[in-house]
Amino acid sequence: MKIGVFLLASEQSADPAMVAKRAEELGFGSFWVPEHPILPVHCSSRYPGSPDGSIPAAVGIIADPFVALARASAATSTIQLGTGVCLVPERNPLLLAKEIATLDYYSGGRFLFGIGAGWLKEETEIMGGDFAHRWTQTRDAILAMKQLWTKDESEYHGPYYNFPAVRSFPKPAAKPHPPVLLGGSSKYVFKRIAEWGDGWLPTGVSVEGIQRGRATLNELAEKAGRDPRSLNIIAFGQPGQFTNLQEIQALEKAGISHTTIWLRRTKRDDVIAELEELAHLVLR
Repeated sequence: MKIGVFLLASEQSADPAMVAKRAEELGFGSFWVPEHPILPVHCSSRYPGSPDGSIPAAVGIIADPFVALARASAATSTIQLGTGVCLVPERNPLLLAKEIATLDYYSGGRFLFGIGAGWLKEETEIMGGDFAHRWTQTRDAILAMKQLWTKDESEYHGPYYNFPAVRSFPKPAAKPHPPVLLGGSSKYVFKRIAEWGDGWLPTGVSVEGIQRGRATLNELAEKAGRDPRSLNIIAFGQPGQFTNLQEIQALEKAGISHTTIWLRRTKRDDVIAELEELAHLVLR
């Protein structure tokens, strides 16, 4: 079982380079950071992670994920580096493809592209996304980026993104490209993965729910002519989830080989202490 850690990287957190370095030393297999480029002062969107829908202030101070992961990359050599998750409709795919390819190239193929389409309507729209059709836009961006990652001269003509033949380098070290892992648990997520993704990041989903999702994903992959074994699942833990050996063993029995743990502390000394405590509890 590969176990990763998720850091809410911000101006108030420890340096991601230091946290990732210590996580690697302790034996953790992956390091993840989130994305929210802005937090609108006035919005009506409900935060899915709180009972009353209130948006935590921490959402508004999150660091850029690719700068954070670049720092982590330079301080490490083996730990995988993931976005949990990148808000694809809020980014230009030509620039995003370049950032990802550069990070993956310099890290030696260690990047895991966890993606989402966003839940904060006002943020998505301010950043140029089409909130009502954000997953259609996300699909279009991913298909465009795959062209940029895999061809020396790439062009793309889709409903949201349209560009003539261009050159974009470097290419990712991972071939054909870093895995595209879709977050979310809507009824459409498995169809999207089977059609154009490489795996699932179930967030806050029970072990039983992940097992059901695996079965659905296998069925849809076969219908799409894809090998179900090529589609990975990384159980993306919420605060307090997957933090003991019993939960880890249950995931293993369910056929899951990679999970993450949300670091609840973020200050330098506190987060290092938490990493060491977790390593004692879950790493074998």
